[in-house]
Amino acid sequence: MSITSPLAALFGVTPALWGMVAVGLSVGLLTLLIAWGKVQPLLAFVVAALAAALLLGMPLETIPKSIDKGIGDLLGSLIVIVCLGAVFGKLIADSGAAQRIASYLIGVFGSARMPVALTLTGFVAGIPLYYNVGFVLLVPLVFSLVYQSGRPAVALAIPLLAGLSIAHGFLPPHPSPTALVAQFHADMGRTLFYGMIVAVPTLIIAGPIFAMTLKRIHSEPAPMFRAGLLEEAQLPGVFNSFATALLPVWLLASATALTLVPTSDPALKSLITFMANPMIVMLIALAVALVTLGLARGKSLPSLMSGAQDALRDIAPILLVIAGAGALKQVLVDSGVSGELGRQLGGLPVPPLVLGWLVATLIRICLGSATVAGLTAAGIVAPLVQSSGIDPSLMVLAIGAGSLMCSHVNDSGFWMFKEYFGLSLKDTFRSWTLMETLVGVFGLIFVLLLSIFI
Repeated sequence: MSITSPLAALFGVTPALWGMVAVGLSVGLLTLLIAWGKVQPLLAFVVAALAAALLLGMPLETIPKSIDKGIGDLLGSLIVIVCLGAVFGKLIADSGAAQRIASYLIGVFGSARMPVALTLTGFVAGIPLYYNVGFVLLVPLVFSLVYQSGRPAVALAIPLLAGLSIAHGFLPPHPSPTALVAQFHADMGRTLFYGMIVAVPTLIIAGPIFAMTLKRIHSEPAPMFRAGLLEEAQLPGVFNSFATALLPVWLLASATALTLVPTSDPALKSLITFMANPMIVMLIALAVALVTLGLARGKSLPSLMSGAQDALRDIAPILLVIAGAGALKQVLVDSGVSGELGRQLGGLPVPPLVLGWLVATLIRICLGSATVAGLTAAGIVAPLVQSSGIDPSLMVLAIGAGSLMCSHVNDSGFWMFKEYFGLSLKDTFRSWTLMETLVGVFGLIFVLLLSIFI
């Protein structure tokens, strides 16, 4: 479909230019509704999609169908994966497996290398745990270490939270990278593999190295956040905790590797394709976790499933954000402006990966939410992936890096960190905001380096 808005003629501009103006106005409206009006993101996305459709001259009778299709197409491929991931992460948290991983790593590395242990803890536990769950679960561990060792709280917390943040922004099955994989038709296993390559050096820089500069920051943790850890006897074993928490990673990596092995047997090829499906991977991981962390330790299935209800309730807002982003994306596609944007963006003297990162960064600064920033940016630059021939998995990572940039006062994570650690605004910017910015900048740098070698 081509851009045919009569408004272009009214203002005396070309349809292509008007298309770009319309996209800018609709994204601006989205920003205004969420950042200033505090409108629920799904509603804001639908209103922005309606505005974009009207500005772009879509026939009125096609607009609701386009919005419905966008929501259905994106949610249809993701809802089971994201929900299974939420339930799996909740089980890892409630069973004490994440706490066991943390205590084991701290014991192995010792007090002298505590920041390194906390960096690994945040990253390993962050793979199955969604960010807010990981934050609430693991921050009490930081406080207990602060009281035992006398070390500065912020310098210990930043490596842990850098690991959580990187897993949240770069690695499936977290909602944002999973949704980006679907939007760009990327391969989930390859994206996870590339994400690991990018994540490790980024984590080293934004975690323990950066934390060395934060030792002078004084914090006053709120008393209510100092408890919450399970007793040692309640925790699962070390092998059980690591093996189960990382099972989705092993399964996805193994299935992806098997798909690369040539075979002439149709039945075997069909089986490998089936096992490589992310939904099947998450179902297997959840089934194993229910046994190893629950039933085998004397817990009943009903008690384990009670946590699933909480997990699904917590993930619902993220699913609504994904749904809204799908509506806006589909309007941009059906109106014809998406293809035009791809041609215009492709002509800019900026590498496609940098452009995707920059768009996500600008939206992140305006809106605060990393998930909203990543999904909105994906809708804008999606045609660029096809026209430029760039590896879609790398674009997922570039946008993921941009979506983590410059966290400030419009981001809930900023305020959680400030209040948990009793910091001033200045020290929160100096520690939290700078850590997130380092993740975004070095994440992009390592994505660009990776693009040279693949």
